[in-house]
Amino acid sequence: MSLDDKALHFEVVGDGEPIVLLHGFTGTLNTWESIKTYLHGYQLILFDLPGHGSSKGYTLTTMQACCNQLRKQLTEMNIYKFHLVGYSMGGRTAIHFANEFPDMVHSLILESASPGLFSELEQRQRQQNDKDLANYILQNGIEDFVDYWENIPLFLSQKELSEEKRQQIRNERLSHQPEGLAHSLQSMGTGAQPSFWNDLKQFYMKVLLVTGEKDLKFVNINKNMREKFPNAALTVCKNVGHAVHVENPQIFGKIVEEFLIRNPITT
Repeated sequence: MSLDDKALHFEVVGDGEPIVLLHGFTGTLNTWESIKTYLHGYQLILFDLPGHGSSKGYTLTTMQACCNQLRKQLTEMNIYKFHLVGYSMGGRTAIHFANEFPDMVHSLILESASPGLFSELEQRQRQQNDKDLANYILQNGIEDFVDYWENIPLFLSQKELSEEKRQQIRNERLSHQPEGLAHSLQSMGTGAQPSFWNDLKQFYMKVLLVTGEKDLKFVNINKNMREKFPNAALTVCKNVGHAVHVENPQIFGKIVEEFLIRNPITT
């Protein structure tokens, strides 16, 4: 692992075809713990994205810079072809990476992701919202922010999880530093991300889209994405919301496993 200040923390688990997994905002690489058992026989490369977990990465000030760093570290590991999995913010990052470095991405699995906003007006409004939220985190601290974040409508379905699971999610969110999350919002938030809606038609790899039926916003976004991608399938999972892999790791793991079996990396 590179010792420069841009390096992203990562862990490698297992052997086999490589799968790169990218978590969502306020998550860490540990978010994938519950689906590892379904990906036995693969090499899992789990990253902490900038400002999260053990990745400080404050010099990575754009999603493009993050993708360049991901590519650098993967090629240093002699990994040039892999399956790419991304959830929410990690899904947006995965879309950006696949657009920039398509020859490296054998297949693309996107969970509750979007290719950005449609208009410049939406982008400017979201940039301001992300800036306001970043300032809120810095002014009020991580605990107040987590109290707010776990009660937004996007995560309403997580109220139905067990107390143990909800506490686990909360602890992961509380493990971050305010500066890290603020940095992430302003450098890799939805407002800062370029729109890739017009680029999806150029993605030639197999794509799997996964959403939860209770997350109507992202169900609709992903239905539109399915029509734009040349070769995409959409699975809408019952009785779950935004974080399918957290709310029902069994179904998410099986869906991903079956997709990977159907789309092996051939040399």
